[in-house]
Amino acid sequence: MLDIKRARYDDCGTAFDIRLKAIRHQCIGAYTPEQMLAWTAGKAEDGYCELMEKHFYLGCIEGEPVATGMLDLKHKEIGAIFVLPGFMQQGIGKRMLDFLESLAGESGLEEVILDATLNAADFYRRCGYVGEQVAIYQSPSGLQLACVPMVKRIL
Repeated sequence: MLDIKRARYDDCGTAFDIRLKAIRHQCIGAYTPEQMLAWTAGKAEDGYCELMEKHFYLGCIEGEPVATGMLDLKHKEIGAIFVLPGFMQQGIGKRMLDFLESLAGESGLEEVILDATLNAADFYRRCGYVGEQVAIYQSPSGLQLACVPMVKRIL
């Protein structure tokens, strides 16, 4: 059973590791090897840890973190949904997404947005998100990646 808990600042390294492993496993073919290396370069302390101060969550199985997810209330944005490769295709990402959408609704948001990676856009469409146009995501570190901006009405 998946237990979702609020991440703390000292969970940053674990969350960063889940992100790194998920990207390197799931995004093969959607992005070039060079893009993936640039995307996963660096350390958690290079800015990722600040995300823990937002509504950042860990999904745990038997107390072990296996997934992450974040809700940025200010920007009405869901992000950082990553699942460890050994736990993919078990509905964990969907459960994290459902949790974040529920939290968004409880917080008074009528809709949420996200930037889907090219490999995840179909997953989000199956979950009720709308968006087809490919755009360029500009990360705070300067990395540019193709993504699909999507929106979902939740209330």
